[in-house]
Amino acid sequence: MKTTGGSEAAKRAAGERAAELVEDGAVVGLGTGSTAAHAIRALGERVGQGLDLRGIPTSYGSADLAREAGIELVTLDDALPDVTIDGADQIAGFDLIKGGGAAHTREKLVDSAAKRFVVVADPSKEVESLDHPVPLEVLPSAREPVSRAVAGLGGEAELRGAERKDGPVVTDNGNLVLDCDFGRIESPAELGDELSAIPGVLEHGLFVGLADDVLVGTDGGVEERRR
Repeated sequence: MKTTGGSEAAKRAAGERAAELVEDGAVVGLGTGSTAAHAIRALGERVGQGLDLRGIPTSYGSADLAREAGIELVTLDDALPDVTIDGADQIAGFDLIKGGGAAHTREKLVDSAAKRFVVVADPSKEVESLDHPVPLEVLPSAREPVSRAVAGLGGEAELRGAERKDGPVVTDNGNLVLDCDFGRIESPAELGDELSAIPGVLEHGLFVGLADDVLVGTDGGVEERRR
């Protein structure tokens, strides 16, 4: 369930501004999505100009883009990120919903491991309260039990279907994605804890208390917030 909206100029402004924050010798978490892609390309340009950095991708897609940009890749076993640059599907303050690209499990690993987590977005992603469906990465055999548990929490789970192929989306980890609609989420942290406790759920798309900076690109510049 990829989110849409926001101009390419706004996304590019946020991504390129985030890339400017990376210092020489840094290990950088490379997020997934259209806005993070602008940051990866900008980092590649800086590498071409002599910047020394290593990247930790959050998906096959970001890994492929980083290779094309000339960025050396490592894993969390090799180093921890000094900074991670990643996008979001919805932002309320510093709380996020992610997972539109079905990469939120790896994204949360890399984002949470970073010393500094920088969120890049366009204005269409900002809201007063989170209400976007929350993606859950679930084991294939757990689809129905998890769906029933989500209903018990007041949500409605829908299996995410693939585009341009028959059947469901399959994550980089070989699992399924349930998009769970809870309406307006009054307490993201509490809901996150409840979802984490459901057997068969690998990870949910609520990112609470992780973001350090939010960079919102506009057609006229970048609005920056720091926790």
